[in-house]
Amino acid sequence: MTPPRRTKLMETLEDQVARSFHEAFDALPAKCKPRTSENGVREWVPLSGIAVIGEDERVKCVALGTGMKCLPATQTSLLASGTVLHDWHAEILAIRAFNHSLLHEARSLVSSSAYQSSILRHRQVDGVAPQSFGHQPITLREGLKIMMYCSEAPCGDASMELVMEAQEDATPWPVADSSDKRAPVLLGRESFSQLGVVRRKPCTLLLSIKLGKILNEFVEARRDAPPTLSKSCSDKLALKQCTSILSSTTSLLISPENAYLDTLILPKSQYRPEACERSFGPQGRLQPVADRTWGHGHAFHPFQVRTTNLDFSYSRRNVMANSNGESKGCNISVVWTLGLQEILINGVLQGRKQTDPKGASALSKAKIWELFLELHKLVVSDDSILIDMGPSLIRGYVKEVVKEEALQGWDQGAV
Repeated sequence: MTPPRRTKLMETLEDQVARSFHEAFDALPAKCKPRTSENGVREWVPLSGIAVIGEDERVKCVALGTGMKCLPATQTSLLASGTVLHDWHAEILAIRAFNHSLLHEARSLVSSSAYQSSILRHRQVDGVAPQSFGHQPITLREGLKIMMYCSEAPCGDASMELVMEAQEDATPWPVADSSDKRAPVLLGRESFSQLGVVRRKPCTLLLSIKLGKILNEFVEARRDAPPTLSKSCSDKLALKQCTSILSSTTSLLISPENAYLDTLILPKSQYRPEACERSFGPQGRLQPVADRTWGHGHAFHPFQVRTTNLDFSYSRRNVMANSNGESKGCNISVVWTLGLQEILINGVLQGRKQTDPKGASALSKAKIWELFLELHKLVVSDDSILIDMGPSLIRGYVKEVVKEEALQGWDQGAV
């Protein structure tokens, strides 16, 4: 007897969240999608998104991003102007887009006393609204769940078992010889037998792969690929459990007290319980800070890792299964949030050079700071009043504690 078809009403909340991002991506223009070349080579791309779930369990997609590249260490001088993104992996773009959306929502909230936000509210401390702009006069509403969906396991520690399984020989790789000058300061593309450590991202994952076979050069992004200073998505998400999902700029305005991820959703094929517990859980590498509370809205808030039965149509697995020849990673990244849609290549808007200020993404440090200054003028009528950087200093202190006690080896010069 044929089992009944699964309907949307029968889906789990995790399936609903995944589907909502699949549908949001499908609704984007064709220029945002991975392509198929004339010789039949299909492209794949990771997708990540952040949704807010209300008490009625209605799913609201807030931000999504696609991408798998980051800036080589040799080009970090481009970061000085704040107009070039250094990391455009899907997870990082989704987080940046979420922060961009929060700032726009905050602008609406402070611009009109009649505006009612479903996500943000004016904050009160002991019944009194904070008087200083830097004292975070806004917070996320209580009762909201922030869920993040990733079509691929986050790069770094949470995906090490998957990397080893993808080898023709799944035996853990030997530890790199410290005399080998190619070995990075932090374990990045090799030494996969070492688990629970901070890793750098490979510069690129855009090598072609043949159906049914993943080459060693692919999973380690080639030994001759230029190194980066960007930490893996696993490491960055682990840190967010202590600092919240807010960026340093956003946290000058919005309190982190209700801004922590509740759930990370992965396809079942991308979930390894031991890897996720080691990477993110209170019994894993974050155990030294598992019970810590720093005040001012900062504490260790571990997220759940749940799975979905749905798979992204442009995932590596789907594309490989439906390719007659080779497949490769897509070189464009897409950002979407309410009121914003961008296509990025090499950390800037498509069609622009990295040295062109007009190529700055709305998610770049420079543009986010411009948006923040607009908000500052709306809240503080006197431009001579300095911005209180206290929240940023507190957040920075929390980061340093976590790096020193739990995520040891985090290079202070990294991004």
